Amino acid sequence: MSESVDRREFVKTGVAAGAAMAFTAASYDRVYGANENLRIGFIGVGGRCQQHVDVILKMQAEKKGVVPVAACDVWDGDPMKGFVRATKTYNGQGLLPTAKRCGLDLTDKKHVTKDYRVILDQKDVDIVTIATPDHWHARMTIDALTAGKQVYCEKPMTRTIAEAHAVVDAWKKTGHVMSVGVQSMADPTWRMAYDHIKAGNIGKVLMGQTSYFRNSDVGQWRYYSLTKNMNPSTINWDMFLGTGYEVGGEKIGPTAKEVPFDRAIFGQWRCYWPFGGGMFTDLFVHQTTHLIAAMGVRYPRRVVGAGGIYMEYDTRDVPDVATIAADYDEGCQLLISSTMCNDHRIDECIRGHSATLVFDSKPRDPADPTKGREFGYTILPQSVKSAPAGPGGAIAKEGTWVPGGLLGDDTYALWTNFLHCVQNKNQDTFSTPALGAAAFTTVNMGALSYRTGKALFWDKEARKAVEADPSWAAAWEKRSKERGKPNHIMGWEGGDKGSALIPPDYMKLAGPWVDGKDPAGE
Repeated sequence: MSESVDRREFVKTGVAAGAAMAFTAASYDRVYGANENLRIGFIGVGGRCQQHVDVILKMQAEKKGVVPVAACDVWDGDPMKGFVRATKTYNGQGLLPTAKRCGLDLTDKKHVTKDYRVILDQKDVDIVTIATPDHWHARMTIDALTAGKQVYCEKPMTRTIAEAHAVVDAWKKTGHVMSVGVQSMADPTWRMAYDHIKAGNIGKVLMGQTSYFRNSDVGQWRYYSLTKNMNPSTINWDMFLGTGYEVGGEKIGPTAKEVPFDRAIFGQWRCYWPFGGGMFTDLFVHQTTHLIAAMGVRYPRRVVGAGGIYMEYDTRDVPDVATIAADYDEGCQLLISSTMCNDHRIDECIRGHSATLVFDSKPRDPADPTKGREFGYTILPQSVKSAPAGPGGAIAKEGTWVPGGLLGDDTYALWTNFLHCVQNKNQDTFSTPALGAAAFTTVNMGALSYRTGKALFWDKEARKAVEADPSWAAAWEKRSKERGKPNHIMGWEGGDKGSALIPPDYMKLAGPWVDGKDPAGE
């Protein structure tokens, strides 16, 4: 499942316009010594970034060879009490509180700044963590790679499909190390599942199924607090919007005239299309990334997105119920479903003809719940019979549990892998931009389909989504008529002799009667 830069070939295009802007740091490529600290700069120090700061400060205390040296955010910040992220309470978020947490000199304008380009200019910054709103990810990542930095960028990797492939181009061109912050990719479960599937142990892969369910009585993402300290005197609104910045000739954000200052847009930007893709890209990309990695597929051929704002009528743009169906040339489907108004989930699983892998967690020690849970998967064999199962299907009562083996925090684990790759100049991190682009393309096509009301095809040569036509269904119908001819089923099987089904003897009686003659020869 691990993916090097050469595994998938992409159409060569120029790096996004402006990527080669003249940073003073762009000319050096530092060799990291085994006993030398890697120096980290944080760009976009909101709620999620506080967990990255936690990781680096913990590693620093453990003498793991890292040290925070810079912080950047468009907001000065607010030392408010009670800011909670992942059950932990922080004293504040934003530029100054975070810089203080990291032990930085608040008067050092080269390392504590509202302009990310200042951070990229510093020769004593080796790595940047980008945890800004989505619309900034591509511009900052491309600029950072061009400036000679190694990059840990939060998911989703970008806001648009074109941006995703511009990032991949820059990553390949510069040769620098980058990890996309889908922390679940640090769990060995997905690589183990891929190996199990690749060995043919679940038969023909037919469907992957995943979901992301939440519930909130204030509305999804409205639980991010707004404060009076968020105002035009403490926030660089033009920089937040991305006014005047482009990727590949396309604006990354609106102007202040188009979107006047609004605390809700600043603090709860995930609710609005100009800055993100709602649950399609913010949440679905988590599940999509690790599931396509386990299934062994990358770009879909056809995608349909559905849903709507069915309850959270609070001026948001993005839906509170959404579903994506993605079909692949390999002959399988990925189903991703969610609502933000009910937290009862459906199974996350991969369905094969002879078995199903169901992903879940179990107590590490059933006798001691304080030891936490371990993630993994259960192998449920299929009972394949000549007659169809009942309405509910044939569900295996017993399965084989396979523990994934990840112990501890997955964000910490993903950072560990990334830093190891940086030390060894290895671009093949657990969560590469190539995988990130494939996952993001899938979920963004779902959002585009939802918004346009059209099914979409992926044009792999042009690297863009195009309107679908009837050819998808027609191609599979044609294939069904040509059973028995060599064809390609899944990438790891290399081809087969037709359908995997075993036709009963009476199917010899099937076929068209030509000139009144029985095809069975009777």
